[in-house]
Amino acid sequence: MKKYKCAFCGWVYNPEIGDEKHGIPAGTAFEDLPDSWVCPGCGAEKEYFNPID
Repeated sequence: MKKYKCAFCGWVYNPEIGDEKHGIPAGTAFEDLPDSWVCPGCGAEKEYFNPID
């Protein structure tokens, strides 16, 4: 599973960790995040995230 980085604040979504702040368990792929999910760092929507290696 790929990591995704916020274009605004640089926060990285790592699917191996998930997002505890928003109740996203570890092992959740970025593509499987709910449409309502936003960046914990700055509140940006999913569309502003880009895959990173």
